[in-house]
Amino acid sequence: MDRSTSAGNPRFFACTGPHPLRTVAEAAGCSVPPADPPLCGLPLGGELPQAGDLLLTGMAALETAGPSEISFVGHRRHTTALARTCAGAVLVRPEMRDQVPAGSLALITPDPPAGWAQVAKLFHPVPTVRPGIHHSAVVADGAIVDSTANVCAQAVIDAHAEIGARCMIGPGAVIGEGVVLGPDCRIGAHVSISHAILGARVIVFPGARIGQEGFGFTISPNGFETVPQLGLVILEDDVEVGANTTIDRGSLRDTVVGAGTRLDNLVQVAHNVRIGRHCAVAALVGISGSAQIGDFVVVGGQAGVADHVRVGTRARVGAQSGVMSDLDPGAVVAGSPARPVREVFREIATLKRLARPNQT
Repeated sequence: MDRSTSAGNPRFFACTGPHPLRTVAEAAGCSVPPADPPLCGLPLGGELPQAGDLLLTGMAALETAGPSEISFVGHRRHTTALARTCAGAVLVRPEMRDQVPAGSLALITPDPPAGWAQVAKLFHPVPTVRPGIHHSAVVADGAIVDSTANVCAQAVIDAHAEIGARCMIGPGAVIGEGVVLGPDCRIGAHVSISHAILGARVIVFPGARIGQEGFGFTISPNGFETVPQLGLVILEDDVEVGANTTIDRGSLRDTVVGAGTRLDNLVQVAHNVRIGRHCAVAALVGISGSAQIGDFVVVGGQAGVADHVRVGTRARVGAQSGVMSDLDPGAVVAGSPARPVREVFREIATLKRLARPNQT
């Protein structure tokens, strides 16, 4: 059994390298520092190689990285692990330069996690799409599948659907009639998409459901009367949709997810919702019908947004919050009903004081 501590097990991930430190630093947007003192693991005696010539074989956590691996510090709470690391190079912020131990090289960057992401792309690039349609896939007459796309086993492409260049349609996925996928989309296993138009580079993880009817009905003397759902789902460029997330199509207007937004697993987006650009919505969030979420909004796990509520640009909603009224741009809220986070903390502190036994 392979128990390697390095990231990116080659059984599951494409791997490249080793790469010279200068190449890794360039990928992370860093300059190569001098190797003084000498690097961990370099031979003693004779002329030492230049720091940029150090070969890095892969990526690993601070605690497990060896002299030929790179790591990073994402938060100050990792300083203890940093002091003990034997990584050949470490991505750190400028103020942590002096905390990098002897024998490891500090690669200075204002945003180590972003640099780490770029290094990951160097060592573990996303596999290229292999063009072709599996013999068990079903492609209806009238569907358009680009010659560079890959359609996996038992996938279904319905009539008049359009699959763009270099798209990948996973096993058992169903692309409904008329659906349009822009270039470089990746659709996971057993995804179903109907009544939707996707932009470029959209990623949909396994099990997601996009474009089904929303929860729309009215109550008549004879019971529930379903209201027709006549809108679409629009996923703009670079959207990511997590596993088992559901996005309902609109009733009269479209449900829209703005460019660059990330939806975590198990998120529910109801009909007519509009989510802005570059938002982050964590797992188990429910966004009710016709809610409008501004750009760069962050919504914590298990939070709920009531119908027709407007959430302003760059607002931040704490986990398990209940947003029942409009939020101003930049608001930071928590609790249920959601209210300013400082107010919530004051309430908690007051309750703690009241709960203390009387001191004699």
